[in-house]
Amino acid sequence: MKPMARLGVGIGWRPEIADAVERLPGLDWVEVVAENVCPGHLPESLVRLRERGVTVVPHGVSLGIGGAERPDPERLANLAERAVALGAPLVTEHIAFVRSASPALEAGHLLPVPRTRDALDVLCENVRIAQDALPVPLALENIAALVQWPGEELTEGAFLAELVERTGVRLLIDVANLHTNRVNRGEDPLAVLDALPVEALAYVHVAGGVERDGVWHDTHAHPVTPEILGLLGALRERVDPPGVLLERDDDFPPEAELAGELTAIREALAAAAAPVGISPHPTASRNASVAGEARPAPDASGAGGRQVGLRPAASGTDLPAPGAARPLAAASEPARAGAADAARSRVGVAQTALLSALVAGTPVPEGFDRQRIAVQARALLAKRASVVRKIAPELVEILGGREGFRRAYVAYARHRPLTGGYRRDALDFVEHLLVRGLPEDAAARRRLTRWWQDRAGSRPNGRLGQWVRRLGLGLPRAPRRAAA
Repeated sequence: MKPMARLGVGIGWRPEIADAVERLPGLDWVEVVAENVCPGHLPESLVRLRERGVTVVPHGVSLGIGGAERPDPERLANLAERAVALGAPLVTEHIAFVRSASPALEAGHLLPVPRTRDALDVLCENVRIAQDALPVPLALENIAALVQWPGEELTEGAFLAELVERTGVRLLIDVANLHTNRVNRGEDPLAVLDALPVEALAYVHVAGGVERDGVWHDTHAHPVTPEILGLLGALRERVDPPGVLLERDDDFPPEAELAGELTAIREALAAAAAPVGISPHPTASRNASVAGEARPAPDASGAGGRQVGLRPAASGTDLPAPGAARPLAAASEPARAGAADAARSRVGVAQTALLSALVAGTPVPEGFDRQRIAVQARALLAKRASVVRKIAPELVEILGGREGFRRAYVAYARHRPLTGGYRRDALDFVEHLLVRGLPEDAAARRRLTRWWQDRAGSRPNGRLGQWVRRLGLGLPRAPRRAAA
């Protein structure tokens, strides 16, 4: 594996802090959310940074490379197009799934893949497909998670090590996510670092968060904590990372504070001191795993149960070493293809059952912690509301402020899964209100109707379209197709 080019210390570029990012002293590179840029119309701030020689790396969030379906060719093409437009040395994504195909459901967030042999086989094939479609190397990020799959067969470190060995993919290690999983899932971040193939490291993410009621929320909206900087130092003791990046996505602080956080990152790297305060979290003693072996998560009821779509966890003596030959390798090509399809099917069933419980209110699959599923479901709903609020800020004002918007949106979305993206979701939310005669204030209802009319065009020809036309608001009918 060729060494990665040096990136240095950088920050996540966001429109809200674009001017501040350009002024940050000693900035080596930036990362941009791939889905938020248009290759033909790059933000002027990014153009100026590139002209100064600042490297720009696109970071994807919607590919769902850990999902049961093969990667969508259009999404891969879009990611490749952005890499070329930005002159990027690599592109990055997440080891996660974000949707299911049947039924079509969207999480609106990154969800963990089960650390099983089936899921690893699916992921490896998906990675190879993505690598063939991209013009630059791919690096994948470990994610933070509230939910733990039952019946897991590998630790995170062993899972990542075998993924690299089988595909040659690079790794983007988020030390804040390692800390999150320490608190929320009792996992040992130092054991993960010890198991990593450090030669595959592309760069590192650092971000802030906050702990509430024993749950760590990876907010990207709080300062980086000493524990996370300590993990960065622990990683630096093992390898000199090609790049380190500060992520900040909300509640942006003054420019001086951003500069101060970058300084703290540089100091942690320079000192490479032993991490302070990284003793196992109280839950770690109950859930810690030996290298290569993962213990199944307990059922919330305290009893074992059916583990949807997953093979039973193997004992430590049954686990092959990372990269070891699998019995499948000697099989014929049709047999291998059949086994791969069967693995996809099992992973798909399991992921769909979990996603449906999270976003559609269906029963929680056996083996999962029901309390954690409820926490995750609320978090997904809150994030979904937050994104709709950002892309349609007018709705907050029309509905009487953030609290009025939140109440109305939660009532709408609780049992209506995201299926067509956030802009479609905003339109569907407004349609939901208007067909029910909401809001009660007539002036606000007229404003909401105008908002919907401006964005829906001639699309609706149903109840809401008829209702708007009766009000005399001039919404044209959708053109009828000519008879064949």
